[in-house]
Amino acid sequence: MSQEKAKKNKIDFTLLSRVLELAKPYQLLFIFSGFLAIILAPLGVLTPYLIQQTVDKHILGMDSSGLLRMMFILTAVLIIRSVLQYIFIYSTNLLGQSVIRDLRVKVFRQISSLKLTYFDTTPIGTSTTRTINDIETINSVFSKGVITIVADVLSLIVVLVIMLNTSWRLTLICLVTFPFLLISTYIFKEKVKTAYQIVRTQISTMNAFLQEHITGMRMVQIFNAEDREMKRFKKINREYTQANLDTILYYAVYFPVIEIISAASLGLMIWYGARGVIGGEVTLGLLIAFPLYLNMLFRPMRMLADKFNTLQMGLIAAQRVFDVLDRTDKIKNTGTLKPKRLEGKLEFDHVRFAYVENDWVLKDLSFELEAGKTLAIVGSTGSGKTTIINILNRFYDIQEGQILIDDQDIQNFDLDAMRRRIGVVLQDVFLFSGSVFENITLRDESIAREKVIEAAKMIGAHEFIMKLPDGYDYQVMERGATLSMGQRQLISFVRALVFDPDILILDEATSSIDPETESVIQFAIETLIAKRTSIIIAHRLSTIRHADKIMVLKKGEIQELGSHKELLQNESGHYKELYEMQFVQREQLQE
Repeated sequence: MSQEKAKKNKIDFTLLSRVLELAKPYQLLFIFSGFLAIILAPLGVLTPYLIQQTVDKHILGMDSSGLLRMMFILTAVLIIRSVLQYIFIYSTNLLGQSVIRDLRVKVFRQISSLKLTYFDTTPIGTSTTRTINDIETINSVFSKGVITIVADVLSLIVVLVIMLNTSWRLTLICLVTFPFLLISTYIFKEKVKTAYQIVRTQISTMNAFLQEHITGMRMVQIFNAEDREMKRFKKINREYTQANLDTILYYAVYFPVIEIISAASLGLMIWYGARGVIGGEVTLGLLIAFPLYLNMLFRPMRMLADKFNTLQMGLIAAQRVFDVLDRTDKIKNTGTLKPKRLEGKLEFDHVRFAYVENDWVLKDLSFELEAGKTLAIVGSTGSGKTTIINILNRFYDIQEGQILIDDQDIQNFDLDAMRRRIGVVLQDVFLFSGSVFENITLRDESIAREKVIEAAKMIGAHEFIMKLPDGYDYQVMERGATLSMGQRQLISFVRALVFDPDILILDEATSSIDPETESVIQFAIETLIAKRTSIIIAHRLSTIRHADKIMVLKKGEIQELGSHKELLQNESGHYKELYEMQFVQREQLQE
């Protein structure tokens, strides 16, 4: 048990040192704050000492000129201490805010570079908690933790030294209740530490729940599940509230207990000190100064427990943040090729891939696509269509085989340079809060408005954009909620054309489009794929009949591969069956 505890303490100190390393860019500010802590410790104790001297030497000695001089000194000490205290508080908070500002950027950059498997298995609300709440808690390590704890400890040492030097008997009487103070503080620290851990867990759970359900509120309302989800939220909210109330309970008990112990110590001091004044062993100035010393002794002790817990919570939050920063499941970007353009030749050579080990989604997949040609992929749900897109863009790395672009393994390309030359239009178009123009350019300042307008005209989207209240400056709500599916899709097509990719991927881009909009979208697709290597995934065969090659996938394997005309000649083929279902039956219904 003791070894386990020692190991835990060692881990805590290791973690603390890692947190403190975050302040390296601001080490001068850190040192300055520590220097102020050292200066403030004796300054705080100076006030009661000066009061004692004032009473004993100048008030009782009837020295009016000396009394006036002491008043000026006391005032000067008070002003200097107040100014330094202000600078100390400001500098420690500035240090904390500077550190967490850099840490937020580091965490967001890390999350942006992780494999999609992280997002497949981690709720967005949890990542949000790590990036906002947990990082904000780390601020307390600097603003209310290490430096302020050092300042309080120094203050305690100085107070005890002065008290013992002034009257060791009176000091020992005052410290009779000190063991009770230490025991109470230790129990409080342990209880609040546990309660805080539960609070952090509950707030993470609540954030994940709220993010998921607010994003999916349409689905909740469609299935009339408001009451059921409200009950779940009430349960989570109740548990989170109870965790906070437990923390408040410990504070509500601890502080009155400390006040009682402090009052008992003060009572003993007055009882013994008054007898000492009568007997001539204690001066009146000392009797007046000692309650001030006691206050300066008990107040830091009262706050130290809270600050230690704040430090612990900061370290717990830091551990969670470091868990994200330490993740190694990133796509390795070791490639050096940075071509300005790609010819667009694609080749999959015996590719095998699994999201989960040995649960193969693609099984020995091999095909070639010449530069400038179009490949259409059809297949049932789960056949591996979207997976081909994911591994081509290196959102995931394959386990076996090779993927080549222009006869080069995709791992030889610089990741950013390669993805910049590949455009993807998804079925579920994601639009950010901002203007239509910003959603098209993704806030790339190098793209001129004229280029965006030209691309929109080519796609056939310019007319609908200009009908919006502010045209290209129309503010799109989160996820494009104020636009129709077809409008969002057209904006995504303009976005793809503006970035002028050499390889274009359309992932079921027309599956949710109404027949009237489909003709506009079809024109946009034909414009986009012209003179580009293209991969089109679609359920509607009307969008892929003119593709150079059509691949039929089934359970990660190629079932058929050929042109539209060639596949229709296969009487028992799956493609011919799909074609007859979508076109022949439609013609019969029309007749």
